[in-house]
Amino acid sequence: MKQHCRLVFYFVVIAVLLPGCGKRDEQVEGKVTITFWHSFVSSTIPSLKELISEFEKEHPQIRIKAQYVPTGDGLIQKLVTAVQSNTAPDVSWVHSDFLDKLVEADAIFPMREFIDGENGMTPEEITDIFPALLESGKWRGKLYAMPMEATSLALLYNKEHFRKAGLDPEHPPNNWKELKEYATKLTVDVNGDGKTDRYGFYVPVFPASGELNIWMLLQWTPFLWQAGGEEMNDERTKILINGEAGVQALTFWKELYDAMEFSTFALAHDLGFASQKLAMVMDGPWNLPRYREMKEIDWAVAPLPAGPAGRATYIAGEQLAIFRQSDFPHEAWTFVKWILEPRIQAMFSMSSGYLPVRQSVLKLKEYRAFLERDLALKAFVEQMAFGRARRTPDYHRVEINRAIAEAIEKTMLGREAPQAALDEAVVKSNALLKSAKGGLSQ
Repeated sequence: MKQHCRLVFYFVVIAVLLPGCGKRDEQVEGKVTITFWHSFVSSTIPSLKELISEFEKEHPQIRIKAQYVPTGDGLIQKLVTAVQSNTAPDVSWVHSDFLDKLVEADAIFPMREFIDGENGMTPEEITDIFPALLESGKWRGKLYAMPMEATSLALLYNKEHFRKAGLDPEHPPNNWKELKEYATKLTVDVNGDGKTDRYGFYVPVFPASGELNIWMLLQWTPFLWQAGGEEMNDERTKILINGEAGVQALTFWKELYDAMEFSTFALAHDLGFASQKLAMVMDGPWNLPRYREMKEIDWAVAPLPAGPAGRATYIAGEQLAIFRQSDFPHEAWTFVKWILEPRIQAMFSMSSGYLPVRQSVLKLKEYRAFLERDLALKAFVEQMAFGRARRTPDYHRVEINRAIAEAIEKTMLGREAPQAALDEAVVKSNALLKSAKGGLSQ
C-alpha cells in the first residue's frame, strides 16, 4: 500500500513539473492563444465579449480563449486538478481565499516579475489601484494577483411596493430598525388566500457545504461590521465573530428571517426581485445589466442600512493570476495590464455594472457623465467610500468560510442559538489557524 501511494505521489509531481502538453495545439497560426478562466454571471458575458474583442483588435497577435468555470469551492478544486494534470490556464480569475494553496504549490507567478519588467507598471499606476483591492491579491505581503474589477453590496428596492405599503419610495431604510419595520410591512398576502405572496427582504441562507456559502458570508459580514465587529484580529491569528457584535448581527438576521416566515421562500434573490415577489434584496453591481432591462419595475439602489456602529459594506474584486504552466506568460501579462488601464476599466464598468479598480477612473469626464445618467451604478460607486475588505488569514480561508457558514445556517434554521453556533465556529476556525497547514491537498 505504501509503495502504491509513493508511486501515485511521484506521478502527480512529474505531472506538475513536465512542460505543457497540448496547449500549443490550440494555437492559431500567427497568433498566441491565451486561455482565460472566469466565473462571470450570464448578464456580464456580453460585456466580457466586448472587452475581449477590443483587446484582440488592439493586439491582433494575441487571441483570448475565454472559458467559464464554476465559482466558489468548485473553482479551487478545478484549478488544483488542472495544476496537477498540467492543464492549468494561462490566466484565471481567482479568489483571495485560496491564494495560499496556489502559492505554496508554486502554481502562479508573483506579479512583481511583470510589474518590474520591461512591459511593467509605474509606482504611480500601482498606487492608483484601490488599496483594499490590491491587498486582496497579496499573500503574506507579496502580490500574486491583480484585480480585474471591483464589487460591492447595496440594497435594491421596488419603489412601487413601497408606495403600496404606505412607505416613502424616496426614503429607503436607513438603519436596522427601519429595515426590520419595512421588511415586515412589505411582506404581504396579496390575493387574500392566507399565503404570503411577497416578501419584504431577502435573507440569504444557503447550505454551508455548498458553493454559495461564500455568497452568504459576503452578505452577513457587513452586518458584523455594522455592529462594530471584526471577523478576525489585526494579526489574522484569531477569529472573533463570537463577540457581542457577531451575536448581535446574527440575531438580527434571525429576527428578520422569522418575522417574515422566510423559510417558505424558494426563489433565488435576483429571480425573486425580477418576478416582484421580493421588495428588497442585497445585490452587487454585476447584476445591473439584467435589472436595467426590467422596464416594467420601478426600482432603485440605496446604501446598506446602517447598524449600531454605522455604515459598512464589503469591497472586493475578482483577481487575475498568471499560471507558471503558461507557455506565454508575458502575453498573458499584456492582457492583465491592458484590463487595468483606466479607459478600459471605465468601458467595462459602464457596460457590465462592475466597479472600477482604479481611483483615476472616477475622475474621467466620460465616466462621471455616465454616472449622472445611471443613478444605480452611481449609488454603488458612492458606497465605495465606506467599503471594507475582508481580512484573509494565511491559511485555511476556505475551511474557515465553511465553519462560519455552518454557524449561520444552524442559527437561521433554528438548530442552535447564535452565541452557541458562533462559539462552535470560532473553536473550529482557531484550531485551523493554529495548525497553519496549507498546500494543494484538499
